[in-house]
Amino acid sequence: MPNIKQKVALITGACGGIGKGIALHFAALGAQLSLNGKDKEELVRVASLCQQQGAKEEQILVQDGDLTSAEFRKELLRNTIEKFKRLDVLVVLYYQTGLNRLKVNNAGIMHYAKTTDTTGGHYDSLMDTNAKCHFFLTKDAIPHLKESKGNIVNTSSICGPKPMAEVTVYCMSKAAMDMFTQCLSLEIQKSKHPIGRVGLPMDIAQAVAFLASDDASFITGQILFVDGGRHCVSSAVATSVK
Repeated sequence: MPNIKQKVALITGACGGIGKGIALHFAALGAQLSLNGKDKEELVRVASLCQQQGAKEEQILVQDGDLTSAEFRKELLRNTIEKFKRLDVLVVLYYQTGLNRLKVNNAGIMHYAKTTDTTGGHYDSLMDTNAKCHFFLTKDAIPHLKESKGNIVNTSSICGPKPMAEVTVYCMSKAAMDMFTQCLSLEIQKSKHPIGRVGLPMDIAQAVAFLASDDASFITGQILFVDGGRHCVSSAVATSVK
């Protein structure tokens, strides 16, 4: 079982879907939660469910607001640090209620339109929500995460590495998040091994134990790199960081 007891996790998109599921699971594991979403009523309901999972009321902070607002992103982090005094985990995803289910993805918003029918408004909305706001929230959170030696978890979509017709801009936004995640790992730890060390047998053993457990029941056919981020480094970069 993952050990995240008492760790402070800021979870965006916590109103429903994947974000809600992560919040409830983290609550059951003993984490302290800073929950964000655009629907305050839904956030309060999720917070109540987290208490049913074992979290205490004082271990939960609810903050409704729009992540596309730079002012709100800073307020979100500031309030989290003021309450919990640190940040250990940033879980970045997006959930939007009130839309046709075909147009909602728990890791972002989606507009169905051919490239020739895509408006500037649709393009800006998708890129702002699915990439830009996540980029700058992460940027502002990095100093706190470095201090706690914490973690960043970004959620993306199969549409990042795989194309899908009539959702071109959505695919672009998810590909951007995938590349941001990998580039950021290199920036934070500039080394031939981004995590700062070579691997140990136990690193592999723990990954194998996870894949063999019921916790991995929805994972199949995956190539899992357990290499400290080495796969993120291109040959040119690898040469330059010798």
